[in-house]
Amino acid sequence: MKSISHWIFDFLVDQGLSESWAGTINMIILLLVVLIVLFVLDYFLRKMIVGIFNRLSLLSKSKFDDLMVKNKVPRNIAHIIPVVLAYKAIPEIFQDFHNAEIFFSKTIEVFGIVLFLWVVRSLLNTFKDFLKSLASLRDKPIDSYIQVFMIFAWSIGLFYAFSIISGIELWKFLTALGTASAVIILIFKDTILGFVASIQVSINDMVRIGDWITFEKYGADGDVIEINLATVKVQNFDKTITTIPTYALISDSFKNWRGMEDSGGRRIKRSLIIKQDSIKFLTKDDIEALKKIELIRTYLTNRSKDIDTYNIEKEIDKSLLINGKNLTNVGVFRKYIDRYINSHSGINKDMTIMVRQLPPSSQGLPIEIYAFSSDKRWANYEYIMADIFDHLLAALPYFKLEGFELPSSTNFKA
Repeated sequence: MKSISHWIFDFLVDQGLSESWAGTINMIILLLVVLIVLFVLDYFLRKMIVGIFNRLSLLSKSKFDDLMVKNKVPRNIAHIIPVVLAYKAIPEIFQDFHNAEIFFSKTIEVFGIVLFLWVVRSLLNTFKDFLKSLASLRDKPIDSYIQVFMIFAWSIGLFYAFSIISGIELWKFLTALGTASAVIILIFKDTILGFVASIQVSINDMVRIGDWITFEKYGADGDVIEINLATVKVQNFDKTITTIPTYALISDSFKNWRGMEDSGGRRIKRSLIIKQDSIKFLTKDDIEALKKIELIRTYLTNRSKDIDTYNIEKEIDKSLLINGKNLTNVGVFRKYIDRYINSHSGINKDMTIMVRQLPPSSQGLPIEIYAFSSDKRWANYEYIMADIFDHLLAALPYFKLEGFELPSSTNFKA
């Protein structure tokens, strides 16, 4: 082999050229020839291997080989043979230039490490895309685990490359690196925290891709679109993107709406505030007028009989309504709300339905409606809730009740 690579040198020396110039020209010509051969070989190998993978992907029903082509796995693999041949050719090209041989040998070795990492990255991206296509893993933080593997691969690759360049044995370099572990931990603090958080988030099933979360500290209110090692991306309902540190999911408090979406309904929890001086006992005439309302006609009839029977038996003086038992307009209105909610088509009857009175405040008496809409879609949920309160606000005057609101400037002018 040496005689073949040295024939130009021998020919130039025979022509009377000095050995130093003959060696230099011999090296340049060999380098150019090897580079041309390697580029041509790399081109044809790339075309051949990529073509084979393309044909296999068309014949196969699996998506994995299609993803390998998409992530350039065949293309990166095709570069391996030319790089190996280049490394083998270095001693022949630079046989008379020892320093250049060492430099280019180390350069090829470092490039080989980088090429290996490209292949690993392509394969990991292929696995990532393939696992994301599986329904059972689509909402899992696959990106985080792929990034962890890549960090380890790049770290080992960089250590090995540094060992080649410096000439220090790898195990000695790693031993020295152990003394600087505190600095390394400080540098990679966010990465380590993100890795631990990703594992805890996945194991405890705290967040999945597609979950609606609310994170007030970071102004996030929307769907999780990506979970990786360092960050969680949330697409807010106004289409903006909020980026949250992954470790914040285990160190801070946030709200995940998945439980609501998996349940049978979405909660309605809203109050009507009644003006307190509009609350009163009902007279018989008031009760007769309210009996025209179909939802509470039966209730008023039965309840009035029970109250009259009690008052007669106890010989209650009914010259004052406060004596004995009596109905109030707010109590009857609360019963009306209960009947109305239970008859509403948009309310899930299998979940909690409750109309309750909250403690009076300086603004009035809150009557709270606690129920669940059967339709959980945001727009439909808002429509159902608005429809209920539109009706109840319009129903207040029938019970001679008034809703509370702060006075405006026109009230003072009046």
